Amino acid sequence: MKRYGFIFSVVLLVSISPQLIAVPVMVSVTSKYYVVQSDSGGADAALLAQELETRFKLYNSIFHFNEEHIRVPLKVRAYTSKEDYDAYIFERLDKTSPGAVYMHYNQPERRELVIHRGSAEEARMFPHQAFVQYLRAFIPHPPSWIREGFAIYFSTLQFEPSSPVVHTETPSDESRPESPGGLIYEENLAWLETVKNLGDKAPTLESVFLADMQGFPDHLQSVSWALVSFFKDSKKANYERILYECFMLLSDSASAPANAEVVFKHILSWTALETLEQDYKEYLHTRKTFGELIVEGQQAYKDKDFKTAEAVFQQALQQRYTHYAPHYYLGLLAYDQKKYDIAETYYHAALRYGADPALVSYAQGVNAASAGRNSEAIAFLEQAGTIAPAQYKEQTDMLIKRLR
Repeated sequence: MKRYGFIFSVVLLVSISPQLIAVPVMVSVTSKYYVVQSDSGGADAALLAQELETRFKLYNSIFHFNEEHIRVPLKVRAYTSKEDYDAYIFERLDKTSPGAVYMHYNQPERRELVIHRGSAEEARMFPHQAFVQYLRAFIPHPPSWIREGFAIYFSTLQFEPSSPVVHTETPSDESRPESPGGLIYEENLAWLETVKNLGDKAPTLESVFLADMQGFPDHLQSVSWALVSFFKDSKKANYERILYECFMLLSDSASAPANAEVVFKHILSWTALETLEQDYKEYLHTRKTFGELIVEGQQAYKDKDFKTAEAVFQQALQQRYTHYAPHYYLGLLAYDQKKYDIAETYYHAALRYGADPALVSYAQGVNAASAGRNSEAIAFLEQAGTIAPAQYKEQTDMLIKRLR
């Protein structure tokens, strides 16, 4: 039978045992490029297949691999039971791997992504492993820096099935970074501070490019991510175009060292290694962590440099849309410009993403009062005073008295 464009079948996993034990019933869903099995039923398998197809589409909008090369569907197996997940992984790897693991074999039909569905580790590991599965379906042995760098680059790519295609200009949910429907991307800068602080311990870029040939240097993962970020986002000297040309040179029959060497030679055909090193270091210097941006924005706001503060908080918003701080401060800035409706939208978002309810209620009350919406202002102020009377009760009582 068909539902949601997927083909369902039921697979019963049977094991021989002297005792009667419960075995998970796996429902299988076949989509365009994936076969997904889940012990949680057809709806979960279909949802997972939808997510994987959406991720595949986004990945390939960057890599532009020939999709006709997918002759064997990509296999995915999802367990809700930790015991069943661990047992399946241990039987094949002699060890466990929390959250998700992609198992790669020379035979495409044996390759498999296995997920511990609903676990805390799934959110951290699944996006990483899903990308590795996609990449190695086309290029079984890619250069390590491309594999690890992009896997980390995409590790914050999250799926919300009800989300539309989203944009970046307005102060609402539609201001999330643009991606295919269902995907929400917040740039992964978790490694930025680490990379910036490596100093003399940082591996040379050449050692990272040629890790598959010369041995893996320390901090390979973090610098691989930084290199991918540099090539993708530096907007300087056509580095992004050079990267895309490297993808075209990758061979599905070559070893990782051979692919790494081809890519490295191509990069050097366009730019001297010394120039690339200097541009890379300058790029890292210009990148700021989310925390750095918040501190800078707060100082600019304190100094009443509202133009700078707004620009900085907008940068922070692009990095971490789901953190309340940039929303809250952009609300304050909109209020200072008498843009009360926009301020209210930002305050709502700040509250949605975890801001102090009393703080936001007080700001909403002041904002509504300035906009002439007195009854609404009183409701917000009363709420702030009720939630945190020690902080706001005296102030809110005075304001409410004036409004009445």
